[in-house]
Amino acid sequence: MIFNRTGYPALAEVKEPLSSEELRVLRDQLDSEKPNPTAQSQFNYAWGLLKSNSLRHQEQGIHILEILYRSEPSMRRESLYYLSLGNFKTGNYTDAKRYIQTLLKSEPNNEQAQQLLESIEDQITKDGLIGIGVAGGILAVGVGIVGALVRKNRR
Repeated sequence: MIFNRTGYPALAEVKEPLSSEELRVLRDQLDSEKPNPTAQSQFNYAWGLLKSNSLRHQEQGIHILEILYRSEPSMRRESLYYLSLGNFKTGNYTDAKRYIQTLLKSEPNNEQAQQLLESIEDQITKDGLIGIGVAGGILAVGVGIVGALVRKNRR
């Protein structure tokens, strides 16, 4: 998994999942504030969900952050960064790149955001090269099959 590499310092924060007890504490805090939980409690819970190894939890965290981004102007910076991190972690590189580029428009010198963008672009390139390799392999197999059929029909 990509998060176990040391070459992506921007991803270190979501590398280690919280324990179920730590995540429960964040959820309990959120629940204790119902029906109007604070933006900070929502953000903290979303952050804990992003750290999870569960895709369902990660997607929940992204959803909470999307809501915070739209509804809490004071949390837009943090929401954008963690939306990018969460989407990167779930393999949604297009959205991850879009969110981090939005943050970099207002903070072009943000080194952490620049590192995350570089990590996203590296992964997009890597996936593209793997895709080209897979497509090339499929093409080679297809050509081999066609060649074998042509030879068989000549006999």
